Amino acid sequence: MAGVTGTHRDRSAARRKALQLMFQSEITGQATETIIDEGLYVEELGLPCDYTRLLLEGLRAHREKVDTLIASTSENWSLARMPLVDRSILSLATYEMLYCRDVPASVAINEAVELAKCFGGEDSSPRFVNGVLGKIAAHLSAADSGDVSEESEPGAFCDEPAPCDELAPCDEFARCDGLALASVQREKKAVHG
Repeated sequence: MAGVTGTHRDRSAARRKALQLMFQSEITGQATETIIDEGLYVEELGLPCDYTRLLLEGLRAHREKVDTLIASTSENWSLARMPLVDRSILSLATYEMLYCRDVPASVAINEAVELAKCFGGEDSSPRFVNGVLGKIAAHLSAADSGDVSEESEPGAFCDEPAPCDELAPCDEFARCDGLALASVQREKKAVHG
């Protein structure tokens, strides 16, 4: 897939959609690509845009490295113990910090904290997400080379701009009330009893 451009607002909406699709995937047991390809996503999400797909495809391709980095920097928290939403937010932001050269670490962290404020649990979720991602950013900064992996090229997914008319638009999902996540939970109950 060619690189993806977009405004801050478009990318924020794309991250939100990616998070919601990851949550739906975890709850229903269906792969995110199946949910997208078969149109099984919650209608409130709208059509997933290119940046949403890029995040999900990139994360799937680099899941092991992302999970290893999160686990090694989150003190006293195994991935299995982390709340699902927090773990998903950490995964998206870590992927962006590792592989999207056009997304500064500070932007990835700020966007993740905003997602945690909207969808995370209680008041501790934004602090937890910020703390783990801050440690990951410091770790990556200490590496000081920009090439965090011998076997893959960071930025391979994100650094070549694509013409804007080739991109599916990302509609802003303006409300932070968890509507789409609640819809997915209701859908799961209806499917699984």
